[in-house]
Amino acid sequence: MKLILASASPRRAEILRNAGFEFDVHPAHVDETPLPGESPEDYVRRLADAKARLVADHAARNHTQAIIIGADTAVAVAGELLGKPSGVEDAKRMLRLLSGRTHEVLTGVAVLRVPEGFSALHVETTRVTFLELANHDIDDYIATGEPFDKAGAYGIQGIGGKFVREIEGCYFNVMGLPLSRVWSLVRTIESERTAGA
Repeated sequence: MKLILASASPRRAEILRNAGFEFDVHPAHVDETPLPGESPEDYVRRLADAKARLVADHAARNHTQAIIIGADTAVAVAGELLGKPSGVEDAKRMLRLLSGRTHEVLTGVAVLRVPEGFSALHVETTRVTFLELANHDIDDYIATGEPFDKAGAYGIQGIGGKFVREIEGCYFNVMGLPLSRVWSLVRTIESERTAGA
């Protein structure tokens, strides 16, 4: 059965590849603007589902049998949702918010099977605690360019990892894809197909 990752994220692809998954990549482009009053959990769940369904619709139109994985990650601190920074000042603001505090990284994961329509949806949450960051720490990190394509303006698997004092939960979730959860959801979808056969 073909596996399709509905994401352009190189980190998600790397996580799956390193775990031995074989898959195609079909990025799904959806509007990532939060809805008024939307919680971080509802936000990542909605976007993961929208991305997976967009690619699933394309697969169905092409009569492709596949399992589609959609995902979306966001950072939440003190009730504020942090996506990817819009520029240098936004990245600075986010890193100041994270400095010396604990925040949550949330990833919505949607797994759909085409053409049967079986689906599974989950939100994984990991708590991450940062060290105190001086202004020059933030400036030096931003100068590397790493923060700009990452929710919350940091990458735990890169230079930003030195700021992380502690994590509670799935490490891979902080990278953008909770690996064991994805594997479990894919197995669930597979078992539904077998049960229905």
